[in-house]
Amino acid sequence: MSGNNRKRPVLVADKRYSSTKPKKTTAKKLRKRTTARKKTARPKGIVGWARRISAVTLRLIWAAKWRVSAVTALVIAGFVAYFTSTLPPVEELTDGRVRGSVTLLDRDGRVFAWRGDQFGGMITADSVSPHLKNAIIATEDKRFYWHPGVDPRGIASAIRINMREGRKPWQGHGGSTLTQQTAKLLCLGVPYDPTSGMSEAEYEADCRRGTLSRKAKEAVYAMAMEVKYTKDEILTIYLNRAFLGAGARGFEAASQRYFGKSAAEVNPAESAMLAGLLVAPTRFAPTNDLTRSQNRAGVVIDLMEDQGYLSASAARTARNSPATLSEAAEARAGGYFADWVMQSGPEYFTRDTTEDVIIQTTLDQRMQKAAEEALAHIFETKVSDSSKAQAAIVVMSSDGAVRAMVGGRKTNVPGGFNRATQALRQTGSAFKTFLYATAFELGYGPYDRVEDTPLTIYVPGSGPWEPRNYSNDFKGIITLTEAFRDSRNIPAVRVSEAVGRENVAQVASDFGIKSSLAQGPAIALGTSEATLIEMTGAYAGILNGGSSVTPYGLVTLRLQGDSEPLMDNSEGGIGERVISERAAADMIYMMHQVVEAGTGRRARLDGRQAAGKTGTTQNARDAWFIGFTADYVAGIWMGYDDNTPLRGTTGGGLPADIWRETMARVHSGLPANPLPMSNPEPPQVAEQPREPQRRTNDPVERVLMEVLNDILGGGRDR
Repeated sequence: MSGNNRKRPVLVADKRYSSTKPKKTTAKKLRKRTTARKKTARPKGIVGWARRISAVTLRLIWAAKWRVSAVTALVIAGFVAYFTSTLPPVEELTDGRVRGSVTLLDRDGRVFAWRGDQFGGMITADSVSPHLKNAIIATEDKRFYWHPGVDPRGIASAIRINMREGRKPWQGHGGSTLTQQTAKLLCLGVPYDPTSGMSEAEYEADCRRGTLSRKAKEAVYAMAMEVKYTKDEILTIYLNRAFLGAGARGFEAASQRYFGKSAAEVNPAESAMLAGLLVAPTRFAPTNDLTRSQNRAGVVIDLMEDQGYLSASAARTARNSPATLSEAAEARAGGYFADWVMQSGPEYFTRDTTEDVIIQTTLDQRMQKAAEEALAHIFETKVSDSSKAQAAIVVMSSDGAVRAMVGGRKTNVPGGFNRATQALRQTGSAFKTFLYATAFELGYGPYDRVEDTPLTIYVPGSGPWEPRNYSNDFKGIITLTEAFRDSRNIPAVRVSEAVGRENVAQVASDFGIKSSLAQGPAIALGTSEATLIEMTGAYAGILNGGSSVTPYGLVTLRLQGDSEPLMDNSEGGIGERVISERAAADMIYMMHQVVEAGTGRRARLDGRQAAGKTGTTQNARDAWFIGFTADYVAGIWMGYDDNTPLRGTTGGGLPADIWRETMARVHSGLPANPLPMSNPEPPQVAEQPREPQRRTNDPVERVLMEVLNDILGGGRDR
């Protein structure tokens, strides 16, 4: 170890910088360097010019874009502000109907049909069933509570789907939000003006136009609604204005229409069915095809489950117990009847009403079902499946109150051709009732006699006319009862000529046959035309003792909410007396013989008296059976719409079968009341053959009648 005390030098790091201080670089020099570097990096030539032009262009575009966007935003904001200022309170937008509604009640006060635009009353997003609210949002707009009225994601998705399906971007799926759909329902604030020359259908079609300009305006209007109203208020408008098929406007009306309950009470399955109607109300209406509607509801239930509105168990329950129609909706009773009532009532309270109207009718739903079932039974068991033949039924009380009506084989066709009220058809032998009723009113009796022998009548302008019996034979001298019971044509003509054709026509007209009647001798054979309801009403006049009736279906008409009716027809349809009670009783006796032993034997009812008359026209183009019990009258017509002859069918065949099946069902459970008929005693001593003579106790009148018969030939061949 060294002994000196010299200190070691302190260890220090190498000096990395000189002791000279670095010179400060000024900002000016830095800019020069940067510029120099840029000048060094800038490409030259065409590429450089292209880049510089592009840069300038982009800067100009950007400058223009934000200015255009700003202007556009200001314009949109202006339109939004304008539309916002024009929007009325929510309560004024919930009932958007142009027409009113008609609710039809049966004789017991139960709803059986609806016409017009139904509105069940205002409901709100708070009062409606939560299940229905969730079903609508899940189906129509799952981001309803998050977007400002327009959903860019929904629009982009719709455009993508449209292009994938080969359509133009704006065709097909529109990506509309619930708010936009509500704007469309409001027709962007433009109400329908009946004086515009545009029909209601044209107006609604114009509101649904899907042009790009229309959609743009719709989007602006939707944003204005979002400013003016809360989300629940917008949903309330939608709930009350949406069309849901079968004339129902709004979910309350639809719920009442299909399920017979308020929209506040519907369960998940019913809610899903109602929400499923929005995509195509008429196609998916459960009254048109219940199975199709249930299948659509299943899709909605899946959406509700996927979006968390239904648990797996609740969704499974809804699928396993699908919604079904109420009894009234399922029955769809009285389609033809309801149409007839609507046509027969005052237009301003039925077809074109702007009010909500309640009509009490005469319809008996049990009898309506009986008539429909009877018709279906006969066509299923006795008519070929390929047959296009039609049939119609009318059932009424003796005062003209129509209890059931079937206007054709398809029983639920609102607005369809009603063969019971609209088809004018030749009546055939069913018309003979009026000429015999005329004879009885003039003094003849059921056991007076008439010739069933060859007859020739000269008709001016046509020459000789020779009526023939259906059987092409002759019976000689027979009673009026036999002639009517077996529907003999020649005796009917003789009676008609004896009592006077004009008298026969007058009696038929007084009983309610309004159609123009034939003028010649063939009037006795039913060559005149009439509707089934006219004929049935005329026969009701025989049953009630000889007074005319006006068939009616409307009992009272009142406005919804009012207790006093505007129309009251509760006194019935009985009018003036046409024939005496004695003449009516004799006529009923003869009609009873038709059913018991004549051409109408197939109409006999077990344990119950019935009376009626068959009718078959030339070449069997029309077949009729009209008759009654002590309680009800029923008329049946059968034939082809194009007048094709029926094969092997007469009034005493299938029409009598339909009548029997109908009346057996109608009278089920009712006591068997006797017919109000006479019981004439047949003559004990054979009389000399003679033409039907009028009975009279006045000797002067009797002598006068004999003189007239001698002069005119008493209806003999001439």
